Amino acid sequence: MAIPIPSRQLFINGDWAEPLLKKRIPIINPTTEEIIGDIPAATAEDVDVAVQAARSALTRNKGKDWAFASGAVRAKYLRAIAAKIKERKPVLAKLETVDCGKPLSESEADMDDVVGCFEYYADLAEGLDAKQKAPISLPMKTFKSYVIKEPIGVVALIVPWNYPLLMATWKVAPALAAGCAAILKPSELASATCLELGEVCREVDLPAGVLNILPGLGPEAGASLASHPHVDKISFTGSTVTAVKIMTAAAQRVKPVTLELGGKGPIVVFEDVDIDKAVEWTIFGCFYTNGQICSATSRLIVHESIAAEFLDRLVKWSENIKISDPLEEGCKLGPIVSRGQYEKVMNFISNAKSEGATILYGGNRPKHLKKGFFVEPTIITDVTTSMQIWREEVFGPVLCVKTFTTEEEAIELANDTHYGLGGAVVSKDRERCDRVSKVRSILEASSKHAT
Repeated sequence: MAIPIPSRQLFINGDWAEPLLKKRIPIINPTTEEIIGDIPAATAEDVDVAVQAARSALTRNKGKDWAFASGAVRAKYLRAIAAKIKERKPVLAKLETVDCGKPLSESEADMDDVVGCFEYYADLAEGLDAKQKAPISLPMKTFKSYVIKEPIGVVALIVPWNYPLLMATWKVAPALAAGCAAILKPSELASATCLELGEVCREVDLPAGVLNILPGLGPEAGASLASHPHVDKISFTGSTVTAVKIMTAAAQRVKPVTLELGGKGPIVVFEDVDIDKAVEWTIFGCFYTNGQICSATSRLIVHESIAAEFLDRLVKWSENIKISDPLEEGCKLGPIVSRGQYEKVMNFISNAKSEGATILYGGNRPKHLKKGFFVEPTIITDVTTSMQIWREEVFGPVLCVKTFTTEEEAIELANDTHYGLGGAVVSKDRERCDRVSKVRSILEASSKHAT
């Protein structure tokens, strides 16, 4: 079924604007490997225009139109955006799926979350009004003190391709609720639904310049945003390598930065579990969204006494995962987002084999799919802690496995990573779950401060 791809320009100052250098990037459907449309590609010249539009939006009418408008006014716009997204959910979900490859059922759930996120921050925006000028008690009657909450200014929001519209919303909604003006830079690999957010903003008459949307390549659009002197804050989700560059640029102007980076999360499974339930959670933790989640629990650490049975059932569950065109009903695993990412994932699997690991299941393109960037759900055993597959983020449906004997050993293995985004402990013993989680978080923090 062909999904029409709207032809859009950059969204700047409340309207569509052709990139000044007229650059565009093809959209490649990861399921068919075919070009199905294109998106505009912003450069530094467009960033300058968008930043000026955002600054003007903050100062227009002495800030009364947006920055210093009441929270209730901003909430009205956020709820209007939510209503439009809800109305367009079927179309947006399909557009998301053909753009980034995630199963349609997941894209539909993402759209529900987008709606809920805008509504949630609409409520918070309204709540700001009651908190303004909250008094602070001082021991000296000569002085009066109170709190005023103000927007930080122009914010750059840089998001990845695994949850294109939802992750954009996680940044856009709170920024707008606070009265900021925002410039959203979606990934060049999946920008289609983020551009549709621009059309939604047009339809609800969001004040011009409050939200600007600039797809484009990282070195041309993202880097220009990160280093721009009139951007007041940067929020970035993506790779650690890119984050270092963003922090370096921001540091030159002592600019605040919020980061959500990569992960190599552990899932620690103790011997007292219901094995089928634990297997189901392990499958979900690593293979959901085609394995392309920064908080994926892609390192299975399982007690040696149940390891054989656990892995046997894990393979059986994996055999029943439907891998197909993500628009097909019942699809649970779609394609990797791009050829480059597909090749990266396959190289990880190949390197694991060459280092001596065993591919217990998967590791190849599914035989029934001749096109598309598909990778079977892959389970890798006989892993050592020095192997690349244990140490580095794959960002694909690849699970590596180690066993443990004692709780102390499990904690040591769980913490054997320079990432710290998330993790899971599975046991019927709630006290043990709390204890292991707590020790893990303390050790993570100590490790990060030490390095």
